[in-house]
Amino acid sequence: MNFSGKVAIVTGGGSGIGRATALKFARLGAKVAIVDINEKNAADVVSEIKALGTDAFAVTTDIVDYQQVRTMAQRVMDQFQRIDILVNNAAWDKVQPFMKTEPDLWYRLIDINLKGPIHVTRAVLEHLIEQDNGGAIINVVSDAAKVGSTGESVYSAAKGGILSFTKTIAREMARYKIRVNSTCPGPTDTPLLGEVKETLPKVVAAIERAIPLKKLATPEQQANAIVWLASDEADYITGQSLSVNGGLNMC
Repeated sequence: MNFSGKVAIVTGGGSGIGRATALKFARLGAKVAIVDINEKNAADVVSEIKALGTDAFAVTTDIVDYQQVRTMAQRVMDQFQRIDILVNNAAWDKVQPFMKTEPDLWYRLIDINLKGPIHVTRAVLEHLIEQDNGGAIINVVSDAAKVGSTGESVYSAAKGGILSFTKTIAREMARYKIRVNSTCPGPTDTPLLGEVKETLPKVVAAIERAIPLKKLATPEQQANAIVWLASDEADYITGQSLSVNGGLNMC
């Protein structure tokens, strides 16, 4: 795979799956915009990418704020004069049984995991369509969207919305040669899972035992699938969801 001359935007690019994805794009020649609410994390990843000899810059953005998102997309265009790939990876979760949660948590989960990617997709699509040069969008969803997940009711609902959103936008964007797909990660060794381990260590251990391949995914393994879907090797694939879960859910 070769992404020389391409520009990729990775939301949540400051850590975990987003960081691994941004670094893989960079190693394959892409320029990368690291979009993250954590300014330091984003700047650290930019430094890593520049050490590889590839260009990158950080755009501190809260994807819940549509105006910030529109400004981010324009800044990427101003910096690199084009956008080729969008990875909607930014997400947040708090694992709790539904009956112990309150509306403030529901709305935050919906804002970040459903409304956020919709904001980013709309803002970036305006530029992709105007360029008239195709493109690829990969939404990082979750296997929870397909099969549900105890303690993640509203998160699963929001991610399920993005799974359906992916299919619809894929249909609408096909005329512009813009492909839209999603990956559905299973349990992955990220900072977010680390927070769950601290509060529910036995649950995480039980999940790991249940995975047929007997190990959690690494962020790099998730990045492999994301980057492949963005590549020319996947140029006849759109509207699909690829589970990357070690066989935990086979659907």
